Amino acid sequence: MLKPQLHQSHLSTKIPFLLPKPFIHGSGHASFPVYSRSLSPKANKKVRVGYKHGSIKSIASVTQQSTDVKAVVTVKETVVDFWTEIGIERGLDDFTDLFGKTLLLELVSAELDPKTGLEKPSIRKYAHKIDHEGEDIKYEADFVVPPDFGEIGAIFVENEHHKEMYLHDVVLDGFPTGPVHVTCDSWIHSKFDNKKKRLFFTNKSYLPSETPNGLTKLRKEELETLRGNDNGERKKGERIYDYDVYNDLGNPDSDPETARPVLGGKEHPYPRRCRTGRPRTESDPLTETRSSSFYVPRDEEFSEVKMGTFSAKTLKSVLHALVPSLSTAIVDSELGFPFFSSIDALFNEGINLPPLKKQGFWKDLLPNLFRAITDGTKDVLKFETPDTMERDRFFWFRDEEFARQTLSGLNPCCIKMVTEWPLRSKLDPEIYGPQESAITAEMVEQEIKGFMTCGQAVKDQKLFILDYHDLFLPFVSTIRELKGTTLYGSRTLFFLTHEGTLRPLAIELTRPPMDGKPQWKQVFRPAWHSTGVWLWRLAKAHVLAHESGYHQLISHWLRTHCCTEPYIIAANRQLSEMHPIYRLLHPHFRYTMEINALARQYLISAKGVIETSFFPGKYSMELSSVVYDQEWRFDYEALPKDLINRGMAVEDPSAPHGLKLMVEDYPYANDGLVLWDIIKEWVSDYVNHYYADSSLIVSDNELQAWWTEVRTVGHADKKDEPWWPVLKTPQDLIETLTTIIWIASGHHAAVNFGQYTYAGYFPNRPTTARMNMPTEDPNDELLKLFWEKPEVILLTTFPSQIQATTVMAILDVLSNHSPDEEYLGQQIEPAWTEEPAINAAFVKFNGRLKEFEGIIDERNADIKLKNRNGAGVVPYELLKPFSDPGVTGKGVPYSISI
Repeated sequence: MLKPQLHQSHLSTKIPFLLPKPFIHGSGHASFPVYSRSLSPKANKKVRVGYKHGSIKSIASVTQQSTDVKAVVTVKETVVDFWTEIGIERGLDDFTDLFGKTLLLELVSAELDPKTGLEKPSIRKYAHKIDHEGEDIKYEADFVVPPDFGEIGAIFVENEHHKEMYLHDVVLDGFPTGPVHVTCDSWIHSKFDNKKKRLFFTNKSYLPSETPNGLTKLRKEELETLRGNDNGERKKGERIYDYDVYNDLGNPDSDPETARPVLGGKEHPYPRRCRTGRPRTESDPLTETRSSSFYVPRDEEFSEVKMGTFSAKTLKSVLHALVPSLSTAIVDSELGFPFFSSIDALFNEGINLPPLKKQGFWKDLLPNLFRAITDGTKDVLKFETPDTMERDRFFWFRDEEFARQTLSGLNPCCIKMVTEWPLRSKLDPEIYGPQESAITAEMVEQEIKGFMTCGQAVKDQKLFILDYHDLFLPFVSTIRELKGTTLYGSRTLFFLTHEGTLRPLAIELTRPPMDGKPQWKQVFRPAWHSTGVWLWRLAKAHVLAHESGYHQLISHWLRTHCCTEPYIIAANRQLSEMHPIYRLLHPHFRYTMEINALARQYLISAKGVIETSFFPGKYSMELSSVVYDQEWRFDYEALPKDLINRGMAVEDPSAPHGLKLMVEDYPYANDGLVLWDIIKEWVSDYVNHYYADSSLIVSDNELQAWWTEVRTVGHADKKDEPWWPVLKTPQDLIETLTTIIWIASGHHAAVNFGQYTYAGYFPNRPTTARMNMPTEDPNDELLKLFWEKPEVILLTTFPSQIQATTVMAILDVLSNHSPDEEYLGQQIEPAWTEEPAINAAFVKFNGRLKEFEGIIDERNADIKLKNRNGAGVVPYELLKPFSDPGVTGKGVPYSISI
């Protein structure tokens, strides 16, 4: 039999109070009794109350002492709100505000009733609008909390407006122990669209085993809501997280040439993406149809809170409007640049674009790129000069800069140490030809001019390599069938000088047997004669195209964006919002799913920017699948293990960070290891606070479910690999979390925010090579042109005008920091302030990051460190934690948000 629910106050009074009549609401969560009227705030007043559940009634007289609590709700004005001044719904919502019923709030106790074992009735009040200052709209509600209600554990919110609103937080003030904070930062749907109330837990974090008994059921039900089911198409505004393969990159129904293989599965292993559930195409039952917008859970979408322009929104506008306009302005898609001066004109004179209906559109959208012509009738695309070009207009021409950028440029995570000689391929010689490299010991010794033998150079760890030979060679014949692109397998060899810099020794380009011709390979070396000099420049152009493609598809897209999405999906499905590890990771997942969806729409899709501008063309994503299958390992995503795996470091307990670098002045590694240690110390402090011993790790069912799902579902094609970490100890968890955070913050910053700086002047990093080397199958006409105008051969090898300008505009946006960028360790998350130990750990974290900025400044000022400074050299600042908005070449955001 149900008995009256008596609450015991933990305040000064110890007089019990009987709950009034409850109300069972239709939230879809556990049914909570609700106070149907306000309680008197006066103390020691006798009241007669009834408790009714079905046919059961109980009546009692008790003495109460209640607490007056004021709830202040902050709603952020969105861009939509800002522009919506008229309309029926707006009028109805204004009436709702006028009558003080904008938001319905229900306070939920963290405790079960000790007598009945049931949830205590929630307390319900409407919040009314009290203030609108700037982007903050304030609402207020007054509650009277019974003395035995217990701690507030959560709050239900119902939006009485006809349109969604962005709820920032709720602060409950009036408790003797201080205010209770509920950080929401979430879109609240209208009750007219969905009657289910939204649930938010307070900022206090709990491991599953420590969950207050009044919240256990809600914790479980909220996760079930976020998991949803795998039925039907996901709709905009939903909050469901689920997995699918990459089967939506093409649209064969509208264009058969855009049919692309499914990525994810035995044939093409790949990480999983967010499921959208769209119907399959008619022409291919394995391919999902495409739509104008790709579903992501509502709170993963880009912010509309700030009035300023988001870089990602700008990117969408560039892809929607700029690329078609460029195609109109540059009629011939295959037209190259006739002179180097025409490349310079992109920065000096610009490209006239066709007029748009809205004058000044480009200038408003991209003030850094577009400047209106004085007569106001035209728009001109005029690129900002990259910092590298500003400092030294011939930087891209110099061999020492070519070598330096392997250590401190845009793709510093591919250089490897040579550990075996001679160099040999591991590919099948029956298919790809002889395995022996054409780079001989004699060639090496001629280049290092008797300084040491080749064998001694290998033994002394002086030889390093960019090796794209075995990876690219199997794609050569298929890619060469595409119009306007070519490919080789390539090796580029470097020597470590006594000054600590790298010197390029040789480039080997290889074509496998094809079209009835045998394998072709040739070695190109720095030369002192015009013919050799131009051949060397052409070979460098091919290698730089290889570098650009690998950087964009692997170092950037695959290793950061793509591989991180499963961590995000699994975290939202398996880790409660109140789980401390969820709250640690959450800022590192901001907007990643949305930018990935945007990439699937425009960048990595069939005939998207990557396919039309980078050398692999329609095989770009297949290439990234091959690398994922052959090379990607979660444990090697940790910076120290990555360096060791590439032979760029060895373990040394006596060295800083426990590693000895093979190239002492390796800016990416030197700065990266400091940042890695700072992150790891913060993660260690955080994890050790919540997990005092290993038993708490092993018994944490949410944590174990999250990591199991990451391995077996999100990265299902790698689920049986032996290298996956197993979460048994705090140290296991610390290493795993540090790796994820490093990839989302430091690694992504290193390969993303220098894109315009190093690739804005595209001859430094051409995205494709459109012409074979003149020494491969030479003919009289080609050789004549090479002898008479070698510059024309180089310009023809470079990307076309439309390819170059499209990529330059996009890289400018991708390199931009948005006005509301959240930088690593700059601002504390509200939930972290609830625990004094975590708050103190964050203060230390923030302080170390500020110190790190000074360390980078000192290193860049040290003239002995020649790989990060010198005449005309851009200092290495890509891992400098903080930045102003714009293209700055520095700043490490929490997350992969662009």
